[in-house]
Amino acid sequence: MKRIIIILSLAITFQISAQETETPDYSENVSTLDNTIETLYSVISGDKGVERNWDLFKHLFHPKARLIPTGKNKEGEIIARYLKPDDYIKTSGKWLVENGFHEVEISRKTDTFGNITQVFSTYESFKSKSDTKPFMRGINSIQLLNDGNRWWIINIYWMQESEISPIPEKYLSN
Repeated sequence: MKRIIIILSLAITFQISAQETETPDYSENVSTLDNTIETLYSVISGDKGVERNWDLFKHLFHPKARLIPTGKNKEGEIIARYLKPDDYIKTSGKWLVENGFHEVEISRKTDTFGNITQVFSTYESFKSKSDTKPFMRGINSIQLLNDGNRWWIINIYWMQESEISPIPEKYLSN
């Protein structure tokens, strides 16, 4: 009898442990194109001192996905950097939390063929939700795949607006 009680106790303990360590269900976040894009913007946004949900961030991306920021290097050459989602978290995660960062989509142009979609998503960036003037604007070129079960971000390729390259008017309105 003692043996049965011990076995049942262990079984219950393991079941409770398994429930506590289960990963959250993020399926709703990637069920539609809109949900996927909205989740992308919301998961990197937060006030100063607010930790981001990096598990949800990584869930958005295909295992071979890349984040590709463009801009000038120290020598003034225009380059592209190729980052995995984990690389982005390592290089930008701390800055986002220390400074506050809210990226807001202001316009979207979407093209779809079959199971692939290309989104030109124009954004404004703020350090706080209460800011009224963005400190940066740009365009995220987001390539996505719908595998029949969910949306995957394949790539995000982006460029910040500059005096030399202002955002064209066609990307500022829907």
